[in-house]
Amino acid sequence: MTEAANRPSGSAGFPSPPAATVGERLEAIREAGLRRRMRTVGSPQGPRIELDGREVLLLCSNDYLGLADHPTVSAAAIDATERWGTGAGASRLVSGNMEPHERLERRLADFHGTESALLFGSGYLANTGVVAALAHRGDVVFSDELNHASIIDGCRLAGAETFVYRHRDVEHLAWALDRLPGHAGLIVTDGLFSMDGDVAPLRWLRELATRHGAKLMVDDAHAVGALGPGGRGSSAEAGLAGEVDVLVGTLGKSLGSYGAYACASAEIRDLLVNTARPLIFSTGLPPACAAAAEAALGVIGAEPERRSRLRANGRALRDALASFGLRSGGAGAQIVPVPIGDPDRAVAACRRALDGGVYAQAIRPPTVPDGTSRLRLTVMSEHRPEDLRAAAETVAAAVRAVSADGDWSIDLPDPEPGEMVVERLDREPDVQAPSGGGDRLAAQRA
Repeated sequence: MTEAANRPSGSAGFPSPPAATVGERLEAIREAGLRRRMRTVGSPQGPRIELDGREVLLLCSNDYLGLADHPTVSAAAIDATERWGTGAGASRLVSGNMEPHERLERRLADFHGTESALLFGSGYLANTGVVAALAHRGDVVFSDELNHASIIDGCRLAGAETFVYRHRDVEHLAWALDRLPGHAGLIVTDGLFSMDGDVAPLRWLRELATRHGAKLMVDDAHAVGALGPGGRGSSAEAGLAGEVDVLVGTLGKSLGSYGAYACASAEIRDLLVNTARPLIFSTGLPPACAAAAEAALGVIGAEPERRSRLRANGRALRDALASFGLRSGGAGAQIVPVPIGDPDRAVAACRRALDGGVYAQAIRPPTVPDGTSRLRLTVMSEHRPEDLRAAAETVAAAVRAVSADGDWSIDLPDPEPGEMVVERLDREPDVQAPSGGGDRLAAQRA
């Protein structure tokens, strides 16, 4: 068994007949109940948005602190555009390295307590670039089974062996590290898991990495701004600020902009500048994105109440869902998954909630394992508690309607949109795990 072998096969993790045409592949996706489409948002991000021409309460945005439409952040982007223009014009290793980039990198390194930081074009580019730069053939990457798709793809690009340990299972990870001495290249994990809302056991991971001479990489895309002292993320919340070898963050969630970054030692930064292909072969970020993110860091520091409201709203939504008899997951953060199981029922629940004025996104395979489709709810600091309670009632009614026996189905010619990830490899393991669980050691080569 390899990385989540219960994912469907085919391009991007979707079912696909051998030698299928484009039309046949689309038909297979549709028949599996996994077809996506995009919806049109006609307003800025916020607690309420205009979606396909109507106002709805938004419960699936990653703009956790409401900074994507903050006047200070917007003004910084406008000022940067007027001064620096709309684009960087080239790779940062050519003529696209601009003052706003370097200023933001210094600010991010200071924010996270590291020697240096390096900007990337997106979180996906950062993760694929960092993993592939730090791990090579002959190394082993130890990856949590629920890590983001960009980490999985980074493992493939690296050409290293990949051991996928059970979710947050430090005993399984320790077992693998003990049996692969001398091969421990990199332990990589999400900090705050984007689909489940739980947090990695970072203190244990740091201990294991130190004991076995491995590097520790944490993708903190969903934790920066939301967790830890000053919003510095899951590693800071675990008391490990500055002690993670590579911390990847994003500018496009709590910071309300676009792009991503990796914080690390000056030596690792230099390695990334010279070997991370997504950096080398991509145009630098637009100056406005860098300036907006820098301004957002200032707002986070000046307005800590936003983070407090975010945590309070997460608790309020969970409590409200429970009061209406609905079980939810997560660990007290802003991500609140509501398990449903069947993908068609999850989409039907999303549709029913949307009919009630609440946009609660359905998440299906291959984003999550088979049998774990869900509504992924996210709160923002700017949501009002009374709106969250009303939304919980709407969501609970939608889930009950599709979970009951009888006629619950609806016509779904165009299913709801959802995140898409590439398929995970599906081979037999090379090593047997302890009784009670399969090992997940597999070659992931391009």
